[in-house]
Amino acid sequence: CFKQCSDANLAIDGGHYVLSKNYNEGSVLAYRCPHGYFPYPDKSRRCLGNGMWKPSPRKKPRMECRLVTCPDPLVLDNGSVFPNQERYYLNNKTTYECFSEYTLRGSSSRVCQANGKWSGGTPICSRDTDYCHDPGTPPGARRSGHIFNIDDKVKYRCEGKLTLVGSKERTCQQNGEWSGSEPECYYDYTYDTPEDVAERFGSSLKNNLREEEEDQHEKKIRLDKSGNLNIYIALDASDSIDEEHFTKSKEVIKKLIDKISDYEVSPKYQIFFFATKVTEIVNIADFYREKGPTLDEIKDKLDVFEFEAKGNDAGTNIAQAFKTILQSISFVKTQGEKQFLNVSHVILMFTDGGANMGGSPKPKVEQIKDLIYQGDRENREKFLDIYVFGLGDDVWKEEIDEYVTHRDGEKHFFIMQDMQELSKTFDEMLDESNSVGLCGLHKDFDDGRQSTIVRRQPWLAKIVVTVKSAPSNCMGSLVTPRFILTAAHCFKFGDVAEGMMVDLGRYREKVKRYIPHPKYNTTSKVHEGIPEFYDYDVALIELVRDVHVSVDTRPICIPCTTQTSGALKLSGSAVTCKQHGELWMHLTALSDACCVCSSRTTRKRESCIEDAKKAKNVTVKNARDIVTDNFLCSGGIEPETDYVACKGESGGAVFVERNSRSVQVGILSWGVKNLCTDSNNNKVLSDESSRDFHINLFKVQPFLKKYLGDGTKDYAPLTFLD
Repeated sequence: CFKQCSDANLAIDGGHYVLSKNYNEGSVLAYRCPHGYFPYPDKSRRCLGNGMWKPSPRKKPRMECRLVTCPDPLVLDNGSVFPNQERYYLNNKTTYECFSEYTLRGSSSRVCQANGKWSGGTPICSRDTDYCHDPGTPPGARRSGHIFNIDDKVKYRCEGKLTLVGSKERTCQQNGEWSGSEPECYYDYTYDTPEDVAERFGSSLKNNLREEEEDQHEKKIRLDKSGNLNIYIALDASDSIDEEHFTKSKEVIKKLIDKISDYEVSPKYQIFFFATKVTEIVNIADFYREKGPTLDEIKDKLDVFEFEAKGNDAGTNIAQAFKTILQSISFVKTQGEKQFLNVSHVILMFTDGGANMGGSPKPKVEQIKDLIYQGDRENREKFLDIYVFGLGDDVWKEEIDEYVTHRDGEKHFFIMQDMQELSKTFDEMLDESNSVGLCGLHKDFDDGRQSTIVRRQPWLAKIVVTVKSAPSNCMGSLVTPRFILTAAHCFKFGDVAEGMMVDLGRYREKVKRYIPHPKYNTTSKVHEGIPEFYDYDVALIELVRDVHVSVDTRPICIPCTTQTSGALKLSGSAVTCKQHGELWMHLTALSDACCVCSSRTTRKRESCIEDAKKAKNVTVKNARDIVTDNFLCSGGIEPETDYVACKGESGGAVFVERNSRSVQVGILSWGVKNLCTDSNNNKVLSDESSRDFHINLFKVQPFLKKYLGDGTKDYAPLTFLD
């Protein structure tokens, strides 16, 4: 007959343990320590059928709760770490300095946290002279590879008992970004906080939740032209997952689909539990054959499935779970090849990763990738996300990390300490109560229709100022539902809000007030030989009411806000305005707006601003008297020919693109030459000395923050970074 496992030598100094099934077969013993401590040398044990614990308890070394340590930060290249210690314990603080000629990116100081991770972001000392930026080395890791040009590779490994989570190898790509995801080194006790998960998972998932307005009363998800979203949720119900984790996971799933429904989107769901076999709750085929179950029906089906309902099928067959998803994706493909190309697939799996039957899941995962990528991984990998949430007290990190998706700036594998806390933070993760919504989203296809052109730049605003003579026109950009960002010189003394209108696609909005920068003064340097001086040429227009955000009308992102951090996939409370600026410096080109600024905006600045002296009636000898550090510069023919700005385009946005999101970095202010004619219908190319100058938004942050970040008014504010 079955023997119960013994309670001998199970105690832990400074902590306690909990049992899932008393001392019976299959019971999981999990050690618990106070906050900031971890159980050593074992985290958990399992009672086997022979009455033995695995791993076996020992008299020596005795189980104890030890103070958390963080991975070794002394891996910093080209810099110094203070203090230099053999080990770094909870609440220890480190600071980072770079050698001369090297610039610090990331956090200048970090604190060892209770979850075994350092606060902030990986410090990197780099000159960034190669094509890709220095990818850095995370604490506890070793990196091989120190050249960062196209197709160059870097490889990572973690020291000692640390496990690498993320990409072991990364390649410098033609877009200037690294393949894969940033690696991290985890101890056995390392976990992701609910706040971190909500931010990293939330910002990634939000990019899939793009709403398109079909008409005033009907909204539905659109990822691309006629695209949609399929979500596959798999929950481990095997014996390696205790009932508490299982029950909490069900609640998390219900919370998640509730929050997704807040977006007024309608993804198709596949939800199932797996152990030895798969138990289906919702089949995605039902959504193709008929209307499919309602949200309430899905939640009711989840509630009905009980933990013990799996019976004797208590193994962990992760390969079968992915096979089930593969079969469903194959079915979706049979519903139409063309439509299949526009479907995004999001897989969410809750498991400890400890597969004990069915073989390795990796071949099935590769088949899923092959089916979706269609031989074009570079352009189609955005259509697949595989997330895994590690459950239980013994998560198989290396195994799980093999089959989640890896992309630059994203994280798809999370280790949870408490699923209940994750359920709570899902409330914040997908909270769109802030009417600013998802900034910078736009359509990237062009079928020639006017409506499509608008959707490629849904923030574009045309400003009409009516005066006694002829009306004047400028451009601007919607930066919140209430505010337009433009150039101050678009307004003259005596202009009043009542004489202004703003065209936003299909809408024409009234103006409440316009706010020029307080330091803007065109006549301040007339006595120095500069007839018109455009420093601080920036203004805000407050509309009478919020505009309705839709696919046709949506704010562009602006630097140094938490909203833009999400768009750039920069996570964590330690993200700074400086990091936004560093990321912009690494982008190889600025995207088309009303004007175009190429990479020479920063690389060829000196020769670019020298041509400012060729402007009409300018007599100064020093170009920097005209062009301050507040300006970006474009134009000329070296290293390539730019387009020039034309009359009526002043105030337009200069922006960069990253992760299919647009971030405005400048405002078109003034130009040296007017090469445009009234008959020009197309873009006009620059000549050798024609230059355009743009106000750098990184230089006018206090002005933007004062009005756009004001939380005391009747409009939704932006949250600005330090």
